[in-house]
Amino acid sequence: MMDSSVARIADYASALRFAELPAAVVHDCKRRVIDTLGCGLGAFDAEPSRIARNIALRASTAKGACILGTAHRTLPELAAFANGVMARYLDGNDTYPGGGGHPSDVIAPVFAVADAIGANGRTAISAITLAYEIYHNLFQGACMREHGMDHVIYTAVGSAVGAAKVLGLNREQIANAVSLAVTPNLALQATRRGNLSMWKGCAAGNAARNGVFAALLAAEGMTGPEQAIEGSHGLRELVGKFELTPFGGNGRPFRIAEANLKYFLSEYHSQSPITAALQLHSQVAVEDIEAVTIHTYWFTWSEIGSGPEKWHPTTRETADHSLPFIIAAVLIDGRFSDEIFSPERLRDARIHQLADKISVKEDAQFSQQFPRAVPCRIEITTKSGQRRTAAVEYPRGHVKNPMTDDEVSAKFRALAGRMLPKTRVDRALDRLWQLDRATDLRAIFETLQIGEEPR
Repeated sequence: MMDSSVARIADYASALRFAELPAAVVHDCKRRVIDTLGCGLGAFDAEPSRIARNIALRASTAKGACILGTAHRTLPELAAFANGVMARYLDGNDTYPGGGGHPSDVIAPVFAVADAIGANGRTAISAITLAYEIYHNLFQGACMREHGMDHVIYTAVGSAVGAAKVLGLNREQIANAVSLAVTPNLALQATRRGNLSMWKGCAAGNAARNGVFAALLAAEGMTGPEQAIEGSHGLRELVGKFELTPFGGNGRPFRIAEANLKYFLSEYHSQSPITAALQLHSQVAVEDIEAVTIHTYWFTWSEIGSGPEKWHPTTRETADHSLPFIIAAVLIDGRFSDEIFSPERLRDARIHQLADKISVKEDAQFSQQFPRAVPCRIEITTKSGQRRTAAVEYPRGHVKNPMTDDEVSAKFRALAGRMLPKTRVDRALDRLWQLDRATDLRAIFETLQIGEEPR
């Protein structure tokens, strides 16, 4: 007997059609595709990206999926991994605050499958929107973080359903894809604790790979456990009982619009503090700072504002999750750039000296407001005893302070421009904004190729 939660997912996935998507949802999906591919190109030269790409380059097939930035076609699950790692590595993609991870991690796997079979842009948009729905619903039902497990399980299941949609699987096959994504893919939260390793930026790409693989298995007739969520030793036994809420459509909003974009290439809960620090930079000279206190909600304190490694990070992965380090660098530079995570800046004595003057404290009222708002207040005390304060509730990119289309395009230009000439960036943007008119994804991937194919 099919698990009722799995059955609900399969029923919804089978029924959803592009024609049911409001124009605003289609447009928002394109915004997130642009944002995600920009992040991927911006991280093309990163060491984890190179490693993931080299693994994907080991397989070659004319009917495969394109590795972002190259002309090489590989197995779709390997393209999902390589492209997913690139898209995630800079920590610049969208998020559901509060342990919800990064739902745009489902875009690379959907694109990989769509590219491999020649699906059109509307099919890709439908599948991505569907994957966001599944991702959000699982997050709302079961916060894996609270049980010592990583949020990438949402990516695995969302990717499996999105890939299954692109492949045109029937209800029973989609149910098996869900089961095959849930059962073997419960990752540990250790990925995001202590001194962070390269795997922090790769875990979602791996989940995306596993989601695609689950859909491909289901397409070939592979079956999964009938009660992966609700049965004996199923997901509910690990995380407690939870119910899926109604999915988007039929007058209900689609959840893709509820994910917050990032204006800055940094962990989401640093967005408000960065904004406040930029406001304070012009009000006080760095050499006059005696102490800095960051007042925030508990999740920020727990995730990026506690633990000794947060004050003196030694890896890029730890630094972009280190609130004292980030704010010290912003106060020194008077701007934000992900250059602060470079090896040279990680050794910058000025940043470390100022970070030692920074404390992070939970504000109980802010904790009550979260996750509806992501509030922060920074207080600077000068050596003469003066106080300077700045507060932010909704940073740029939050759904209540959204980035404009021009800002989304500008972010893409800045990131893609690290690897592509301006004319190619312009052409890519034009094609991506018209994704719903694309007969397939080949032209998009061709536009995003970086010089010669890497070896």
